[in-house]
Amino acid sequence: MDKPTLLLMADALINYSLGVLCLLYPFVAAAVGVPIVDNSFYPSILGAVLVGIGIALTIECFRQGSRPAGLGLAGAVAINLTGGAVLILWLIFGNLGIPARGYVFLWLLAAVLVLISGFELYNQTRHSK
Repeated sequence: MDKPTLLLMADALINYSLGVLCLLYPFVAAAVGVPIVDNSFYPSILGAVLVGIGIALTIECFRQGSRPAGLGLAGAVAINLTGGAVLILWLIFGNLGIPARGYVFLWLLAAVLVLISGFELYNQTRHSK
């Protein structure tokens, strides 16, 4: 592995680690010494985005080609789908205690994340053939 590839993998591992810690926030907050909040909605959304970035960096690390091209569509799909999936899980299983307009807004946001990911994935697979 060359240096840029090693750096990408190191960055991906850091993002995975921080993302998992954020996803497990209620269980690790006291242990790692961060402020404890009543609702771990925001830490888990951040965790999902960090895991998505880790996936995107891993994809870029193993992408075929001579020059780095950034995260590209595959990375955008990874980030949007992980963020959208955790948001949907919160909306289904979380006790958010927010008004109906908040639920409508968050469901619309989750739908946009999943739809844009679908369009990006379709475009990615269509152009890779």
